[in-house]
Amino acid sequence: MARKLTASILAALAVGMAGVALAAAIPANITAALADKSRPEADVKRDAARHPGEMLAFAGVKPGDKVADFMMGGGYFTAILSQAVGPKGKVYAYQSAEFIAFRAAYGDEQKKAAAGRDNVVPLTAPLSAVGLPDGLDLVLTVQNYHDMHLKPFPAGTAASVNTQVFKALKPGGVYLVVDHAAAAGSPVTVADTLHRIDPAIVKREVQAAGFKFEGESDVLKDPADDHTANVFTPAIRGKTDQFIYKFRKPK
Repeated sequence: MARKLTASILAALAVGMAGVALAAAIPANITAALADKSRPEADVKRDAARHPGEMLAFAGVKPGDKVADFMMGGGYFTAILSQAVGPKGKVYAYQSAEFIAFRAAYGDEQKKAAAGRDNVVPLTAPLSAVGLPDGLDLVLTVQNYHDMHLKPFPAGTAASVNTQVFKALKPGGVYLVVDHAAAAGSPVTVADTLHRIDPAIVKREVQAAGFKFEGESDVLKDPADDHTANVFTPAIRGKTDQFIYKFRKPK
């Protein structure tokens, strides 16, 4: 009986220590950013599914960093990054001119995300000339890389953007790409039909710009997704299998 009790206690301690280790893996600046009371309640509710703490810890976001939230969407990550880099850091919140022309609300969301955040700089330019400043520590793009392969954009848009990102990052800077995974071997045209992309295409294109692939995080992987549904389909929306690729500009 005593032996079983001891085993149970040790098992409980092991679980507790695992929890502590997981929490310790997310730096204090990111933990504090996620706990910031100014974040919209709707964003906070999305944290459980989006794993921003693990993602930004994997990216290596530090106080004082200069980062770009590239094709920022509704500003979910802009708000978190603003707090995580702190007052000595800078967040360049980029929303493409093409996206704003397609849907004016994108511009409104950009303004809302920047309002009241002194370290956030809104950028609006076409993808052909993004205008990111040099010396960035991180460029983050979430669920948008595939958009650069949509029919409305000229062929070579992704290659052009990757070259611009490479130039903007300082030596040793990180390019973190997160997107909805397509089935292996899928043509790039599924960007239009499914709003997904084969991770192998992303790796090939980004490396062609001069980046070194450093690794991936599996916190957004979902084996239940068979990669055949459009990501906006109600049954799969918010539950897609996603990849997180970390690339680094060589020093």
